[in-house]
Amino acid sequence: MNSSEEIAVSGMSAGRSAMRMGPAELVQAAAMARRFYLEGKSKIQIAEEFGVSRFKVARVLETALERDLVRIEIRVPAELDAERSDALRARYGLRHAVVVESPAEAEESPDPENLGEVAADLLGELVNEGDVLGLAWGRSTIHMAAALDRLPPCTVVQLTGVYDAGTAERGSVEAVRRAAQVSGGDAHPIYAPMLLPDAATATALRNQTGIARAFEHFDKVTVACVSIGSWEPGISTVHDMLSDEERAHYASLGVAAEMSAHLFDSEGRRVGRDLGERCITVKADQLRRIPEVVAIAGGQRKGPAIDAVLRSGLVTSLVTDTSAADYLMTAGPAPKSALNRTDPDGV
Repeated sequence: MNSSEEIAVSGMSAGRSAMRMGPAELVQAAAMARRFYLEGKSKIQIAEEFGVSRFKVARVLETALERDLVRIEIRVPAELDAERSDALRARYGLRHAVVVESPAEAEESPDPENLGEVAADLLGELVNEGDVLGLAWGRSTIHMAAALDRLPPCTVVQLTGVYDAGTAERGSVEAVRRAAQVSGGDAHPIYAPMLLPDAATATALRNQTGIARAFEHFDKVTVACVSIGSWEPGISTVHDMLSDEERAHYASLGVAAEMSAHLFDSEGRRVGRDLGERCITVKADQLRRIPEVVAIAGGQRKGPAIDAVLRSGLVTSLVTDTSAADYLMTAGPAPKSALNRTDPDGV
């Protein structure tokens, strides 16, 4: 039996309808229920012990449930919202959706740190020995890497450049090193900014030995971890790296979200593709081919951005919080299944 499930069996505190059973029947039903639910005995074993048919055992167990003699409670850790998680998974057609309770003091803050802790546990489930794990830049992925305490042997590669080359050791590079250290696998960091002044500079950097080696692993990635940003100051890496004129230009194209330096409108269509020529990042088509892409993003302010990226078909799983989940459950018409992995642009 799963440790998250608890079976409460009570003979004396049953509901009023159960009291219509005589005391001998109550005691026998409680004993049978205890054997079946708590001790894991089969109906045939119980029938042999009590000298009755297995059909009577089945009827007694069914009656015990109907009359509240047996109560089945399914419990998960308090910080996880199982109902919202399942509803969100179904709405977007995700492989996994994990919704964490939003901290009361930070409901509107983007990406609460506890998302990273839960995502670290999720990666521990998803990554298998021999996988190639890709990590994109983002506060949430940095928090996730810091919380990692188990990973099977795997290669870890950085999927994007860093927000600020001067903070590389404390950001994405350190996240890649940390994940590789936990797994005991090879690390392939990228010591370069995410956004360059022009396409020529970006091309030159991509050809540098260390960066080129990391890029060679992009098509081998089996599990990726990414962050999502809204198109506003402080919660979008790309937004904060552009000039005022550039921000205005991309805003005029309808950008609503960014992920790994790729921009999306509210329907999940990519916009401003020219920006990619200046970026050190994994290509959108490469992300689409990765079997498992886990996005970590939360907070009410990020709700529209998360919705946009989920509609892009690039993400298969999501770790978020209740504030964002409540927005997502009412965010317009239900999208196509994320597992369809089709490009909304049709190209």
